[in-house]
Amino acid sequence: MEPDHVEGNFLGLPEKGDDVDVVVISLPYELTTSYGQGTAQGPSACIRASTQVELYDPSLPLDIPAGASIHTAEPWDGEGDTLLEQLDNMTAHLRPWFTGNCFPIILGGEHGILPPILAAVPSPLEELTVVQIDAHADLRQELDGEKWSHACAAARALDMGIGRLMQVGVRAFSREEAERIDSDERISTWFASDILSPCAGQGAWLEWLSALESVEGCVHLSIDIDGMDGSLVPDTGTPVPGGLSMWHAVETIDALFSNSKAQVISADVNEIVPGKDGPLTEFTAAMLATKVLSGHIRARLDGRFPTDAGGKSRKTEDCNYFRSYGAE
Repeated sequence: MEPDHVEGNFLGLPEKGDDVDVVVISLPYELTTSYGQGTAQGPSACIRASTQVELYDPSLPLDIPAGASIHTAEPWDGEGDTLLEQLDNMTAHLRPWFTGNCFPIILGGEHGILPPILAAVPSPLEELTVVQIDAHADLRQELDGEKWSHACAAARALDMGIGRLMQVGVRAFSREEAERIDSDERISTWFASDILSPCAGQGAWLEWLSALESVEGCVHLSIDIDGMDGSLVPDTGTPVPGGLSMWHAVETIDALFSNSKAQVISADVNEIVPGKDGPLTEFTAAMLATKVLSGHIRARLDGRFPTDAGGKSRKTEDCNYFRSYGAE
């Protein structure tokens, strides 16, 4: 008999056969954090917490996995003597799973994982929309002299050539970032102060959901958990008061995955830090990742995602993207 619970697997789910519809990949990366520490331990803590998440989702006809083959991959090994080598090695670790018929859910690690994720995407980046839940705009040109800092993740995504950036929950940003938001037509930002306004908040929130429903083409969803209210994620690396509720995040995920004109090709949940006084932070992250998973399964059941699954054994090739980029 198959075990009911498998330690080390996302949601504790046993794996049957070699097919992979969804892969959960841990990137325990922490090199440019600027305040709190601990994101390197975040992915494993999230996977442990996920075993306590309910498998029922009202959008699915069966409990998760609802017919999907879910594989928890070996974590990235953290190798690389320099920051650029680590970024390249993360991309090399990810690329075998970005095949178009497998849905990667990536657990981080600091938000500096976003550029390596995008470098693994095979489709032209100018056709890709990045939807970002975040307390921070992450649009700085550099932080402490480092342009690949977690505080620059969205700026580097734009420099790499993504077609559109949609941000929600932003409430901690610099003058430099505000100016880029105003000047770069690819950026659309829904600030927490607008969405959570006691008077006008509902209108701003409905505008956000409407914008998600109008997205077309390929999408990567990036969830920095500090976008959530600090009461839900007390131990994330850079907590900021005044964030999104759980239901804001759930409605965002539902709106994006129910959009028949868009195809969410991948997602990440990042800036997870194990709790010092309890597991609420990693449990919140696990619930968000599970909601992404159920959204993808629903899209797959509706015929909106390729179903010719590949296997668990995948060839990894060296990547020199960031070292070449850094030499320019």
